[in-house]
Amino acid sequence: MAKPGHAWSRPPPPPEEKAEEDEEGEDPLDARIARTGCLEQHRELQECMAEQRDWRHCQPQLRAFGACMARRERREH
Repeated sequence: MAKPGHAWSRPPPPPEEKAEEDEEGEDPLDARIARTGCLEQHRELQECMAEQRDWRHCQPQLRAFGACMARRERREH
């Protein structure tokens, strides 16, 4: 099973955000995605990518995540 979070590098968070992350133990990007309502689709995509190691084999998960994010965008505008 895939590990929560992402493997690529990001700049370090500001000190106040880092303190929050340490307390909660949650990846800030995962927290932002959770607020979109698309966390389940994102985790499924991450799991597929971890297993397949090739995004081309994860098209259904990629489309599901993209569609969820697009629905969210339409609701906000």
